[in-house]
Amino acid sequence: MIDKENELSLTRQCEILNLSRTSQYYHPMPVSAQDLLLMRRIDELHLRYPFYGSRRLGGELRGEGFEVGRRHVRTLMELMGIEALYCKPRLSDPHPGHKIWPYLLRDVSVIQPNQVWAADITYIPLAKGFVYLVAIIDWCSRRVLSWRLSNCMDTAFCLEALEEALTRHGAPEIFNTDQGSQFTSEDFTAALLARGIRISMDGKGRWVDNVFVERLWRSLKYEEVYLKAYESIPHAKQAIGKYFDFYNLRRRHQSLDDQTPDAVYYGLQIEKFAA
Repeated sequence: MIDKENELSLTRQCEILNLSRTSQYYHPMPVSAQDLLLMRRIDELHLRYPFYGSRRLGGELRGEGFEVGRRHVRTLMELMGIEALYCKPRLSDPHPGHKIWPYLLRDVSVIQPNQVWAADITYIPLAKGFVYLVAIIDWCSRRVLSWRLSNCMDTAFCLEALEEALTRHGAPEIFNTDQGSQFTSEDFTAALLARGIRISMDGKGRWVDNVFVERLWRSLKYEEVYLKAYESIPHAKQAIGKYFDFYNLRRRHQSLDDQTPDAVYYGLQIEKFAA
């Protein structure tokens, strides 16, 4: 837990806990216990039925005994940062003035680590509240390269995760994200362009363009998050960190010929340098 009376600076404490620095200065509006329960269930239903919008999610919730209208479901979905995943007309820009970059991965064969990285943000429920999680993964190996938790969905914690991944693993050829304002922001795109990284962004509503991160969220939530009731952000950080260690080191993937992400990520690099 962050201790403002500790001799260590807030920045250093956040680094040790792997938390976003900006989250310590942001005080969100309180969310009722009933809304927290609704948000957790919406998240579960969204993973199961990613094509459901607020109308159909509201119908599911009312069928389970929740007294909630479509507008309130839509408000909670916006707070959680989720939307129905289906092809639909692009009615507005994610953020006025932010450039939207084209999707570069169609028909591209991703066969090497650090060829393509991808990032995304998801909602994580706590026992009394919620946080946002950003993760950066390597497409070829599915390895989680870095991640951060934050209680506000801003650009800062995404940048912190990016800088850690770049420092530890070098730079990819292509970096793919959705069109969220955190990733289209000038600060984030400038950090990529400064290192010569090509920027790729999913089509609006095209969840399949970033499918490997969506699969990571599904695994994380069904195998870890939904089995727990995190008491605090540090508790969530510790548990999620252990899960990602397991995911990288121990969890075998059928799509990787039953190898682990670490085995593929480091094994292919060794083969590349040995060739």
